[in-house]
Amino acid sequence: QVQLVESGGGLVQAGGSLRISCAASGNTYTVNTVGWFRQAPGKEREFVAGIGWDSGTTMYADSVKGRFTISKNNAKNTVDLQMNSLKFEDTAKYYCASLRIGEWKNADDYDTWGQGTQVSVSS
Repeated sequence: QVQLVESGGGLVQAGGSLRISCAASGNTYTVNTVGWFRQAPGKEREFVAGIGWDSGTTMYADSVKGRFTISKNNAKNTVDLQMNSLKFEDTAKYYCASLRIGEWKNADDYDTWGQGTQVSVSS
C-alpha cells in the first residue's frame, strides 16, 4: 500500500512561480512512476508531468513543457513540481499518483492517488 500527500498549493499571480510536493509513504518500492495530474472544474483530469521513480526519466504535457519541472528525492520519498511562468489556465486542483504498470499519461492506469492540492492563478 502506498500513501500520497500533496502540499504547497495556493494562490499566485500570473507569471509567478509555485512549487508543489508529493510525499510518498508505505510500500514505495512498488512504485515505477509518479505522475502529476490536474483537473479544473468542468474539465477532464489532465496529465501534467511524470517521473520514473528509479530511472529519473521525465515526461511533460505540451502545455507545460518549458515552464514546469518535475523532480524527485528518493531519500525523502518526495516528488516535486516546480511551476514557473504560471498562466491563468494552469488553475486546477493538482493530484499526484503512483503507477506500477501501465501507460504513463493514462490516469486510469495509476494505482494510488493523493487528495489533491489547489493551485489558483490570478490574472
